[in-house]
Amino acid sequence: MGMKRRIIPVLIAVLLMIVIAGGAIGIWWKDKYSYGTEIMDLKAYFEVEDGKLPIFNQNEKMADKALLKDGACYLNLNFVKIYVNDQFYYDRKEKKLLFTDALGSFVAVPDEDGYLQYGEKKTIEGKPCILEGDELYLSLPFLGLMTELEYKVNEYRLQLVTAWDPYESSVVMKETKIRYEADIKSAILCDAAQGEDLMILENLDKWCRVKNEEGIIGYVENKCLSGSMMITPEKKTSKTSYVAPKHTVLKLDEKVCLGWHAIGGVGGNSTLDEMLDGAEGMNVISPTWFSLNDNEGGFRNFGEASYVQKAHQRGLKVWPAWDDFNYENETGENIDDTEIFSSTSTREKLIGQMMETSLSLGVDGINLDFEKLGADCHEHFGQFLRELSVECQKNALTLSVDNYMPNEGNKQYRLDVQGQMADYVILMGYDEHWHGSGKPGSVASIDFITAGIEKTMEYVPADRLVNAVPFYTILWKIDGSEVTDEYLTLVNEPDFIQRMGVEPVWDETTCQNYMEWSSNGKTYKVWLEDLDSLSVKLNVMSAKELGGVAAWRLGYGTREIWMLLSAFKQM
Repeated sequence: MGMKRRIIPVLIAVLLMIVIAGGAIGIWWKDKYSYGTEIMDLKAYFEVEDGKLPIFNQNEKMADKALLKDGACYLNLNFVKIYVNDQFYYDRKEKKLLFTDALGSFVAVPDEDGYLQYGEKKTIEGKPCILEGDELYLSLPFLGLMTELEYKVNEYRLQLVTAWDPYESSVVMKETKIRYEADIKSAILCDAAQGEDLMILENLDKWCRVKNEEGIIGYVENKCLSGSMMITPEKKTSKTSYVAPKHTVLKLDEKVCLGWHAIGGVGGNSTLDEMLDGAEGMNVISPTWFSLNDNEGGFRNFGEASYVQKAHQRGLKVWPAWDDFNYENETGENIDDTEIFSSTSTREKLIGQMMETSLSLGVDGINLDFEKLGADCHEHFGQFLRELSVECQKNALTLSVDNYMPNEGNKQYRLDVQGQMADYVILMGYDEHWHGSGKPGSVASIDFITAGIEKTMEYVPADRLVNAVPFYTILWKIDGSEVTDEYLTLVNEPDFIQRMGVEPVWDETTCQNYMEWSSNGKTYKVWLEDLDSLSVKLNVMSAKELGGVAAWRLGYGTREIWMLLSAFKQM
């Protein structure tokens, strides 16, 4: 009996300890394995500010925010140009926003109702664009008129879609939660209903990072999802549907074979017959008639309609050259390309006069030869090219644009825009080593030409790319540390080689015949341009199926050279 009395308290104590331990284990078990119920404040999650909305571009949250004003949502112009469409142009001096496509321009003035589309007055709900301080903002409905764009606005964020790439999708098999982090204790962002489709952004071990139809991005357990499948989304831009018109290319029925006719005055037009003597197969002539002569859209004009008529009688198209350097070089007056092209009214004046002059002379096209563009002209020259292209197309004028070989220092020439809007893009395939550089070398080695063509073809279709070849080379004279040079034209090369009495040797690296000799303590070097070197260049151009060849310049080549170019035209 006494023993019983002693055992019962012990048992009670043990049982109590078991109950306490079990409760602790239960609490531990629940704390570790039960699901968190905290619901995250979506306003805090999205970091919403008064008057501003976070932007999700595709599946990425951006540093920039959209502006909310008068019930409308606006995007900063700089953001638009980087992430949506870089074709918008804002003239800060004249306060005009422009978007130019193949048919013409959309024009809007900040804080004003309505806009112009190809010259016709249009209206849209709200203001197309507004100024906040010095920053320009575009309304989403207005932006959607000019670019492929899907957007959704709610109280927490703006969702943008500008690309419709295939993505992984999965169906929710049983109702679950989308959580802030990949942890059952993490705060709940929203519910995921059974049968709901979720976009899979990232597959983890036990979780998936997902995005739902409302643009909320978080984590769902894999066990709640079906297997994934690839989805190709459809564009849903009908709200402000825009289909970009395509530039109608004005091309010749055959490859271009162009020769530049260097003319220093009206009297130079009389040399046409002389320059055409021996120029077999040429189908386009480009007289150097026009040169910018002020910063208000003016230009010097050597053009004559009688020249055009005579060229037409010889079966030639006439694409006169317009440059930005000859008048300045002759007079010393400063011609500022950036000042000209950064003004909408100056661009309009210049383009209008280019059209009027071209039509009055009866020419067939325009050849742009602007060689002084600074890096600050990048945006302005691109807009000039778009606007000029529209007017050329309206007036059935073929637009060709001359370019240096592309490199990091001349991106302002906008090969990207030329590839869209110009009929022909012409590479000036020479001056690898140039007059006055003090660095002896080839004017146009084969590697230099090939690299330039391949780089340009990243932006320009091959059949609209014309490579210009030099009808000249450079004789280098090296006297100790002093290097001087002089031009040598192809027409004069045979006599020069005979007088020097030096046998040219083929240089496999440059694919040119090379001469080197010494006389009176001086060393002379010359990399020749001739039938051999030009044949190699033309073979490369033919293999890449380029749209033509050009030559600088008439009067420098021989009949045999022109026959070689003519043969390329038939390849």
